[in-house]
Amino acid sequence: MKRIVFTGGGTAGHVTPNIALFPILKQKGYDIHYIGSYEGIEKRLIEDYHIPYYGISTGKLRRYFDPKNFSDPFRVIKGFVEAKKILKTLKPDVVFSKGGFVSVPVVRAAASLKIPCIIHESDMTPGLANKLCIPVASKICCNFPETLNNLPADKAVLTGSPIREDLTKGNKQKGLELCKFTESKPVIMVIGGSLGAAGINSLIRDSLPKLLNDFQIVHICGKEKIDNLLLNKRGYKQFEYVKDELKDLFAMADIVVSRAGANAICEIAALKKPNLLIPLPARASRGDQILNAKSFESQGFSMVADEDELTPMILVEKIHELYFTRQTYIDAMQNNSRRDSISTIVDLIENTTR
Repeated sequence: MKRIVFTGGGTAGHVTPNIALFPILKQKGYDIHYIGSYEGIEKRLIEDYHIPYYGISTGKLRRYFDPKNFSDPFRVIKGFVEAKKILKTLKPDVVFSKGGFVSVPVVRAAASLKIPCIIHESDMTPGLANKLCIPVASKICCNFPETLNNLPADKAVLTGSPIREDLTKGNKQKGLELCKFTESKPVIMVIGGSLGAAGINSLIRDSLPKLLNDFQIVHICGKEKIDNLLLNKRGYKQFEYVKDELKDLFAMADIVVSRAGANAICEIAALKKPNLLIPLPARASRGDQILNAKSFESQGFSMVADEDELTPMILVEKIHELYFTRQTYIDAMQNNSRRDSISTIVDLIENTTR
């Protein structure tokens, strides 16, 4: 039996593409294991799949000053030692990494043991964690054609991003019942990523008086970002985070307002949901979401707005415009010849383990 170790974490976007690969790899007889941080979101997401999970120490590698910059390198070194010990015991045929800082000690430890590593970069340009892993990776999967220009030609493979099959099997009626919505008004789904998006949350809540005249809103607002004053607001339903019911909420949604994390927007495109993307501003990021959003906008998949230029009034106008022109975006996404990401990546894994 072939054995594969997955790694990746910090946000759901570094975990859910891994999860999308589990079913077919299980069918092919792979023994699957997962290495993540001690108590990161990846641990909570993986536990439902009954896959052996191993926690290691991890630290964030930052481009800016932070007092933790003095201590986190030691956590990374500790994580490398722990990962190497785990890998020596498991002796996997291959390691697959979806990124995030927990992946750096795992991939580096695997390389030191001559275990081949395949890594996946969802964003337009590689993040710092993947940049540290690229030199020792056997293959690098990417999501955007433009990314190929930033990767070694002999390693890069355009695969797209794996999307969980269960997301396509949502039930609209279950979503309406969960939110206590009616079928008389269209539904906006607002999602800011697994950690939430404070800027989008504020804009949506400030826009509620006007938006609720024409729409119902399901708002996935992030951990500890529920507004208790709005818990009983008619037509407005909040969740911190959604797991199994996400497919039903997507099925219910007529349009989506979202950040522009690569995994999130690929799920939205796969489900053909007209969307308004509000990328994380450059001042608060390395600008990857802005590039992701521009790519989707240029392909006709998305409407894009700059958070710094949005007011509640402008947001309401854009949402109405999106809703009334929604078929244009649906058509563009339907006409896109998407790759079979899962099969492509599994073929890479199979070829690597032969």
